Amino acid sequence: MLESEKFKNMQNRKCYAYIIAGVVFQTIIILVFALTVMRIKTPSVRLRSVTVQNLTYNASNSPAFFTLTLNAEIAVKNKNFGHFRFEKSTANVTFANAVVGDGDIIKGRAKARKTKRMNVAIDVSSNGVVIDGAKLNNELNSGNLTLTCLSRLRGKVTLMKMMKKRKTADMNCTMTVDLKSQAVHVLDCE
Repeated sequence: MLESEKFKNMQNRKCYAYIIAGVVFQTIIILVFALTVMRIKTPSVRLRSVTVQNLTYNASNSPAFFTLTLNAEIAVKNKNFGHFRFEKSTANVTFANAVVGDGDIIKGRAKARKTKRMNVAIDVSSNGVVIDGAKLNNELNSGNLTLTCLSRLRGKVTLMKMMKKRKTADMNCTMTVDLKSQAVHVLDCE
């Protein structure tokens, strides 16, 4: 009788040990899942490429001016395991902190763990914009025009059709346009 009680106690301890090991294992799995898959990250927005068309400029006249069209490919990279649905927005082009052009970014959706690419045409002109004339003359005479493209995409990341979280992706890209070749030769995004 004594031996059967010892055997029962040992069986009970093994059973409890298996239950505790199972609970610990399940907790670790849930914790890893919550920290990796369920963590919502902010998507990123970047200019992938920019081409220049219809460039006209004059640095010798007063006031100096430039006019051009930028065809920009904008990439929205979604690092989440759920889709990112963003609202309509605007891509603003600035020179010396003055807005000289803008283009519409249509609303869309970047699928989970994918990059959505969109083309945006931006008409840029310094005519009618208050700009530091000396800075503009220096830029145009140097043969390189430095422009900044700014945008903010607001939207929601949805995970498994249950969790929804608002996220805002900001774009801040600086480009240098070579006026002679009419091409962007430096494109840097933060």
